[in-house]
Amino acid sequence: MILSGQEIKSQLGQNILIEPFAEKNLNPNSYNLTLHDELMTYEEVVLDMRRANRVRRISIPPEGLTLSPNQLYLARTIERTETYNLVPMIEGRSSIGRLGLFVHVTAGFGDVGFCGHWTLEMFAVQPVRIYPGVPICQIFYHQIAGEINNYRSDKYQNNHDIQPSLLFKELNPESEQDPQLKLDFGMERSHA
Repeated sequence: MILSGQEIKSQLGQNILIEPFAEKNLNPNSYNLTLHDELMTYEEVVLDMRRANRVRRISIPPEGLTLSPNQLYLARTIERTETYNLVPMIEGRSSIGRLGLFVHVTAGFGDVGFCGHWTLEMFAVQPVRIYPGVPICQIFYHQIAGEINNYRSDKYQNNHDIQPSLLFKELNPESEQDPQLKLDFGMERSHA
């Protein structure tokens, strides 16, 4: 069962935390999350699942930024969420989808107990101009049955930034000791 908008609101401060929260973003059965002013792209030609791939940061200026087709952009929500005793999920807004912008390539499913900002995997069918602060996706909540084990991950839990794939931590646990495999978040910022 999916929670109604009013039930989402009534669960705030209990099983649901959305910071910042704005009443105008509350929908009949979801809540709109907004786009932060920064993107990340991979610099590698071939992405390697077993390694930390180099990334580049791109600022989205107030006048907007045009996304190119056939390019994966990682972004994040302005809002930080926490969810307990419910399953959080994100989905693109229909108005965004009708512009040919996929907001999450495959990762719209959240875990009970997730705390942090949502990383978005964005892909444009044709050039599309985006703006910081635009309501980009919506979060909704499913009830869950059975015993709950809250999400605990050393990869994505309690994040404060865009999270590129950290699959290499699962596939190569020794990578934490190997300086060649560590992520470099000190990449140069640019306006594309």
